[in-house]
Amino acid sequence: MYVCICNAVTDKQIRHAVHDGCDSMRELRMELGVAGCCGKCAPDARALLLQSKAERGSLKTGACITLMPA
Repeated sequence: MYVCICNAVTDKQIRHAVHDGCDSMRELRMELGVAGCCGKCAPDARALLLQSKAERGSLKTGACITLMPA
């Protein structure tokens, strides 16, 4: 799915960049151009960044996340 229309950046590209070490919106902007034009993608890109960082962190530590039903 396209997250940044202005620079044709997809969610997969953002996830891949975070997996490769991007830790901030500034780094994503430098690497992919996210939120460098109109900025409308910034909230979604930031949410994806945080989610991907959390996933990356759980993969590094080997933690297992189990979701419990409400």
